[in-house]
Amino acid sequence: MNTRRRMLARSAAVAALLSAAGLLPAHAQTASAKAAFDAKSVDDVIKALGIGKPVESKDITFTAPDIAENGAVVPIAASTLLPGVKRMAFLVEKNPTVLAGVFEFTDAVETSISTRIKMGQTSNVLAVAMLTDGRVLYAQKEVKVTLGGCGG
Repeated sequence: MNTRRRMLARSAAVAALLSAAGLLPAHAQTASAKAAFDAKSVDDVIKALGIGKPVESKDITFTAPDIAENGAVVPIAASTLLPGVKRMAFLVEKNPTVLAGVFEFTDAVETSISTRIKMGQTSNVLAVAMLTDGRVLYAQKEVKVTLGGCGG
């Protein structure tokens, strides 16, 4: 009989095997990912991710509400038709944790993300796309928060 405990143990063993075989994203396990999430400014996140200075681009479609009534659940989305996007990240300038998330892509999937983030206060939110040719592009929008979600 399969129990939940046995299934979880098997899942952990499969994840360990996939990681050892190099089939899971390597940078998700590195110290640089931890440093990026621990960074306290946009420049520190960029340095921790090991990318160049982002350039604003109209090729990234970024949507977020003008006013978020509850900072605990702010819906955001980003997409692009640019070829060669390997990663996209969301950054919130004035959050205690600036890096809200990093997402990896292959050429086999559409470069589109939709998620919800926490925001402590009114801030600029950036969607940053990292391309295989080394370019780093971004789109941004100011989101006004009426009720903070990060410890407030």
